[in-house]
Amino acid sequence: MSSDSVLPLLETPIIVGFGGVGVDFLAVVPFFPKPDAKIRTTEFKVQGGGNTGNTMTCAARLGLKPRIISKVSTDAPGKSMMEELEAEGVDTSFLVVSKEGTSPFSYIIVDSQTKTRTCIFTPGYPPMVPADLPKANLLSALDGARVVYFDARMADSALVIAQEAFRQNISILIDAERPREGLNDLLGLADYVVCSENFPKAWTEASSIPRALVSIILRFPRLKFAIVTLGKEGCIMLEKCVDDESSHIEEMDVDSCLTSLTKTKDDSIAMPTCIASPVTKLIAEGIGSVCGRLYFGTTEKIPPSELIDTTGAGDAFTGAVLYGSCQM
Repeated sequence: MSSDSVLPLLETPIIVGFGGVGVDFLAVVPFFPKPDAKIRTTEFKVQGGGNTGNTMTCAARLGLKPRIISKVSTDAPGKSMMEELEAEGVDTSFLVVSKEGTSPFSYIIVDSQTKTRTCIFTPGYPPMVPADLPKANLLSALDGARVVYFDARMADSALVIAQEAFRQNISILIDAERPREGLNDLLGLADYVVCSENFPKAWTEASSIPRALVSIILRFPRLKFAIVTLGKEGCIMLEKCVDDESSHIEEMDVDSCLTSLTKTKDDSIAMPTCIASPVTKLIAEGIGSVCGRLYFGTTEKIPPSELIDTTGAGDAFTGAVLYGSCQM
């Protein structure tokens, strides 16, 4: 992303991220191995990772002032993570550092042939609990924050932080990668949600992603928008609008609305584009309706020779959403 494509901020907003951090051991291989096979790496890297670690790093690079709350150990991976985050401009003073145990880490197999990545995650020990974050520390971490981000891990601690953010009227963004314990409670407090491609239909049992988005917005009336990432196909966003019953608003089936948007996509354009519907009463039969605007966003067309792997791509997307939410 070039600096010219980033909208300037009138100030430097503070954001807070709570959730997973870790060290990623990335092994690049020519093809994904079959069971019991032995193959060699073509490249090997060790770098910081975790949903929240990646997202806060992206936010810092876009010009925000992120603070991160998570738990690591005093082992070498933990120290490495802290140093890397600090070098990126992420405030690590609210990290809980255990004098014993192990920091989280992941083995990641990057398939050069298909450009996919397979993650094998090992949680840190001991896990974070609400008692690890005294009230005074929590209040200090949230002081001046514009948005608080959660990747929905460590549910008990996440809920304590979210409830305090809610009390202080700080906006909350949830990264709903997959159904997790306590996610419903977090979504009930949220202003924004970013979902992985498979989450909405699996969670709502709706027959399509647009119908699932309507269901999510109806279930959680505080939500201002819900976004679904679609990998190389882009993303879909449903933004809720004020339903002014005194004015006539066109009604449209939400699936048909998305179909009409995708038909206007120009495949000859390499850069990302955003196609939006007018404010419409979007109907999902058997579920309900939402007054809002549906968006379809495309991705940049990157030549295969320039594509390295997709590790952290979704987290970078969410970091950009955080940047945008700070301007709302």
